[in-house]
Amino acid sequence: MARKRKKTSGSRINRLFVRSTLAIAAALAAVFVWIWLTLPDVSGLQSKNPETTSLIELRKSRARRAGKAFAVSQEWVDFKEIPELLKRAVLVSEDASFYWHKGIDYDELKASIKKDIRERRFARGGSTITQQLAKNLYLTTEKTPWRKLREILVARRLETSLTKDRIFSLYLNLIELGPGIFGVQAASRFWFGKNAADLNLEEIVRLTAIIPRPLKDDPRKNTGWMKFKGRWIARTLKAVKAIGEEETRSLTLAFD
Repeated sequence: MARKRKKTSGSRINRLFVRSTLAIAAALAAVFVWIWLTLPDVSGLQSKNPETTSLIELRKSRARRAGKAFAVSQEWVDFKEIPELLKRAVLVSEDASFYWHKGIDYDELKASIKKDIRERRFARGGSTITQQLAKNLYLTTEKTPWRKLREILVARRLETSLTKDRIFSLYLNLIELGPGIFGVQAASRFWFGKNAADLNLEEIVRLTAIIPRPLKDDPRKNTGWMKFKGRWIARTLKAVKAIGEEETRSLTLAFD
């Protein structure tokens, strides 16, 4: 009798486990479908530049709540007018495999997830240029699994709708590079008083170095971060043969 009761109890637990698993799976599937159905239509970006972005509107909203003025400086520049060396510096710094992956660098993503789990916080970015563009255009800055999922899905949609050069052009024209400063043209004017096309090598490296910390660093100052990141970018550009020995030496001295 006792054995029969134990068997019945075990069957109930198994049924409860199966039902719970199915319920969780159904809930996750429903969330995924909802996210997919609410993804933005990015096809218009093939030929039209966006008038604003989610990040710009977020900065405006936060400034209003704080009772502060917030002026946006953003100027579109043709992709061909952006120096090749600036494009190369951004690629080696932010997403070296940009022209080979399909929006997601799965090795970087796995490394990011492992570090986040190990440290029990969102400690590592791991986002490609396409993912960064997706977040800037349509999403928030909150660090949650759901926002990351939307970011990945929007990135895939961008990759299937736009060319790589178009994605990179949008990224370079919309990236935050200072307080109220968006895009490499506005940033070049704000920080160095010249067009992006006229930046010299050191200025290119300095501008690239603040991409991960656009509201913390002044690219004209040799902070600890600037010295570290500037030398790293210089060594990496030399490693990919984008610059030579003499240029590398000059940059190393500039960030000493």
